Amino acid sequence: MALPASLFDMSSPPSSSPKRRSRPATPSARTAKRRGFATRRVVRRLLGLVLLLVLGWFGWLYWQINAVAGEDQARPADAIAVFGAAEYGGRPSPVLHARLDHAVELYSEHIAPLVITLGGGTDLDKGMTEGGVGRDYLLANGVPYERIVAETQSVDTEEQVARLAEIARQRNLHSIVVVSDGTHLFRIRALCQGAGLTVYTSPRETLGHIDGYNLALRYFHEMLGYTLLRLHLDYSWLHGRADA
Repeated sequence: MALPASLFDMSSPPSSSPKRRSRPATPSARTAKRRGFATRRVVRRLLGLVLLLVLGWFGWLYWQINAVAGEDQARPADAIAVFGAAEYGGRPSPVLHARLDHAVELYSEHIAPLVITLGGGTDLDKGMTEGGVGRDYLLANGVPYERIVAETQSVDTEEQVARLAEIARQRNLHSIVVVSDGTHLFRIRALCQGAGLTVYTSPRETLGHIDGYNLALRYFHEMLGYTLLRLHLDYSWLHGRADA
């Protein structure tokens, strides 16, 4: 029996299933895709704008802190206020020492007839306080006892400003020269102005050489603290004791 010729014909390729073609995107899918691209573009632009605003804010803040740190506004006033820093067993730390020395110098120049020392202590200080140690140092350097007011309850800059405002009201003080580290004074001035005080900033002398890293930390500390202050956010975690 003869077989069909088609069995011996090898020229024709085997049949294959037709390829699937991707379906063209529907109008609704294309619209959703375009909306997704547009949304991402808007988000990127907003993030870029926020970044520019943040950089601009901190750049302006750095300039402000630096300007206040480099200017001594000391002039005749009703009092000199020394913001507290660490004390060690009844002796002022180098930072507090420099602030107190500057206050003694201002008092000797008859800038003000009264010196206020600010700063409390903790249980670890064994009854010693920054304000009390500051008073003792002033006494040992020729400032009469009746010309000194020692505030010994505050534990940070905000509390020191609040206590200073209270002392100013009690003693009818209208203007105060505030003494602290240069980078610290911009925030102090802002807090004092918020408390209704008229203050003039006077930075203490720089001790030795401050390397770039430590100086950057000081600026960052003050910029972050002031930013949180303006945002009315709690930043007590940023500094436990009074800023030194």
